[in-house]
Parts: sequence; C-alpha cells; structure tokens
Amino acid sequence: QVRLVESGGGLVQAGSSLRLSCAASGRPFSNYVMGWFRRAPGKEREFVAAISRSGGSTNYGDSVKGRFTFSRDNAKNTQYLQMNSLKPEDTAVYFCAASVSPIVTTSNVNYWGQGTQVTVSS
Repeated sequence: QVRLVESGGGLVQAGSSLRLSCAASGRPFSNYVMGWFRRAPGKEREFVAAISRSGGSTNYGDSVKGRFTFSRDNAKNTQYLQMNSLKPEDTAVYFCAASVSPIVTTSNVNYWGQGTQVTVSS
C-alpha cells in the first residue's frame, strides 16, 4: 500500500507560479513511476506529466509542455510539480499517482492521492 498526499495548491493570478508537492509513504517510493493528472470542472481526468523511477526521464502533456517541470526526490519520498506561467485553463484538481507500469496512464494507476485544488484567475 502507498499513501500519497498532495499539497501546495491555491488561488493565483494568471502568469504566476505554484509548486505542488506529493509525499509518499508505505512501499518504497522508487519502485513506482509517478505521475500528475488533473480534472477540471465538467471534464475528464487529464494527463499532466510523468517521471521515471530514477527521475531521469519525464514527459508532459501538450498543454503544459515548456511551463511545468516534474521532479522527484527518492530520498525524501516526494515529488514536485513546478508550474510556471499559469493560465486560467490550468484550473483543476491536481492528483498525484503511482504506477508499477513503465508508462503511467489513468487506466494503470495503482495509487492516487486525494487531490489539491489549483485555481488560476484571469
């Protein structure tokens, strides 16, 4: 069992930055490919970013490429999502996720966090 707890969400103005954190406990953090997903009101859950077990490889959804940076610190069992140049369309609940699969998608996540709200005002 892995418990994931997100933090760092909030209300910011467009163009601002936020850093989300996700702390993991339970089984070894480094065993999992980690991801961030988000769900905006009235929309399906959307892939944001993923990171390999070592942290050496990342990939991003098209809507956040160049603005968001995903990192992890396996020694601290924590992952981070640095979000820059935020836009109103980034408003959503952000979830961290852990998967034993090499590629993380909504269908193969083993563990989800409870989510943290990010609201970007125009």
